[in-house]
Amino acid sequence: MENIQTILIASITPYFLEKEVFWFQENLEEILQSLKTQSFFQDNVVFLQQGQNYNISEFLRKLDDMGYEKVFDVGEPGEFSQKGGVIEVFPINRLEAVRLDFLGNTIESIELLDIKITDEKKSKEILHKKLKSQTLFSDLKNLKEGEYLVHLDHGVGRYTGIQELAGEQCHVLEYAQKDTLFVPVQLERKLSRYVGFSEPVLARLGSALWQKTKKAIKENVEKLAKELLALYAEKETMTRQPYIMDRELESQLASGFAYQETPDQLKAIEDIKNDLEKEKPMDRIVCGDVGFGKTEVAMRASLMAASNNYQVAVICPTTILASQHAENFKKRFAKLPVKIALLSRLQTKAEQKKILHDIKNGAVDIVIGTHRILSSDVEFKKLQLLILDDEQRFGVKQKEKLRHKNPAVDMLSLSATPIPRTIYLALSSFKNISLMQTPPKGRTAIEMNVLPYSKRIIKEAIEFELARDGQVYFLHNRVSTIEKIKMDLQVLIPDTRIGVIHGRVDEKQLVKTMDEFSNRKTQILVATTIIENGIDLPNVNTIIVEDGTKLGLAQAYQIKGRVGRGQTQSFAYLFYKPKFLTPIAKERLNALQEAKELGSGYKIAIKDLELRGAGNILGKEQSGSINKIGLNLYCQILAEAVEKMRG
Repeated sequence: MENIQTILIASITPYFLEKEVFWFQENLEEILQSLKTQSFFQDNVVFLQQGQNYNISEFLRKLDDMGYEKVFDVGEPGEFSQKGGVIEVFPINRLEAVRLDFLGNTIESIELLDIKITDEKKSKEILHKKLKSQTLFSDLKNLKEGEYLVHLDHGVGRYTGIQELAGEQCHVLEYAQKDTLFVPVQLERKLSRYVGFSEPVLARLGSALWQKTKKAIKENVEKLAKELLALYAEKETMTRQPYIMDRELESQLASGFAYQETPDQLKAIEDIKNDLEKEKPMDRIVCGDVGFGKTEVAMRASLMAASNNYQVAVICPTTILASQHAENFKKRFAKLPVKIALLSRLQTKAEQKKILHDIKNGAVDIVIGTHRILSSDVEFKKLQLLILDDEQRFGVKQKEKLRHKNPAVDMLSLSATPIPRTIYLALSSFKNISLMQTPPKGRTAIEMNVLPYSKRIIKEAIEFELARDGQVYFLHNRVSTIEKIKMDLQVLIPDTRIGVIHGRVDEKQLVKTMDEFSNRKTQILVATTIIENGIDLPNVNTIIVEDGTKLGLAQAYQIKGRVGRGQTQSFAYLFYKPKFLTPIAKERLNALQEAKELGSGYKIAIKDLELRGAGNILGKEQSGSINKIGLNLYCQILAEAVEKMRG
């Protein structure tokens, strides 16, 4: 080990992560001058000298403030450890770790350790991704007292609220033996919600057990990362020509958008653009509530592909959604040199034959359809972009079918509530994820009512909606009794025009009934969960679910989003029969009742994963690790291991 006299430690911020190690060496004098007068450098840099007095507790707090992670043994940039008066740190601005020996509060010696990085660029990329993933995992909106949180350096604690300490707003966490931790709000990226499959054990502050637990899990995770990389090996090695962006066409399409893009929409579009400009095929999921503009993002991505002379396939779970998308795409692309076709079983054999011929010859740029697109007689000339809307309605086999035909195809999945497997893969860095949680301007949250079944309340809710000239969805999920429900409603609310749709209705009749409802020829639509996907009707602002316990959590949230598409206050009623209410159904209904704010789809998806348990997604070993540190931190560790192995 080599002794040195001074050490500069820079914080983990995007600004410093962009700088190479030699920049810090070349600009040391300027940095030290700035440290005297500029608050940015005072907050984000520490400069230490041998023999200097520096309170050891303050130094540990400073490392925490600068984003360094406390570990049992230092091995990577951005980590530190403490054993008594010995602190080891791996500064992000050096190629090796350092050891500081304190005697009381005096720095006795500073030594370089034989812990080094060989690839500075790769190391910085991993730290950049780590910062992003911490932001993704630390969604602390609408925290409630009593919830469990995981602190990166201190472990699982119970949230007890926010307090002001020394002029700073702090999250307060209770640990074992009634110890308390105050976490400044600006450092909340070190916190994440605890998601696990059992009640967690509170950690002990000051104990080395948490660091040992993290170390053991990191070692186990490396094995899983290798297995997952082997599983996705073919996909990892696939390449294609990077896309070239046509700014003029992009501008023309954007100018036809009737609304102001939300910041999240713009970020998702930029994320997709960045993916497509690389050689590696895209695999991205855009997660956003119903009506938050995912379709617009899909249109922009479709244009990027079409302007590169590639074909696009947009696959929808229902004929109704496919027809609606085709109509919307054709309107938006009307002034652009892009040919759009709908392919579904609603068309005659002759119409289908003509479209199939055009797809094969490349005369069609964007094909929108149902599972019909997956049929063996559909041959593309140059398919490159595959868009799935809604992701959770497609099985793994269906998703992989087109990819097998086109291994380097770009995948874009859209979802309000992604399935647990997708969430897990996205959190573990095998899929990229864009979250759209900002509501469009003027959008109001749906007023959610979870109630015991009551005909009186149903009658009042429908009469209120009809009195303001609105329309109503009534969800009854049993085909055998749906006509009887229609008759009961006719008696309950006389002189109303009621339509009925379900999966066994002939597809042409289905489209006809939907057209009548969208053109306001009927006032109430009694339906099964066939309405779950996509039908955008701003005049429908009340939905009544006769028995909410029969729906999965994500499905119920998705169906709730069928209303509230405009600026009118909308209402959702989820009824249940108390004597049939199971504990798991009660927890699902509670989660829906709590997810009142706009943009809760991702939170619901995570809760759904938690309620379902590990299932087929994870093995017993992973489930045990997840219960110790929580799913968010587990996936963060797994994502880091994967990134390191990708090399």
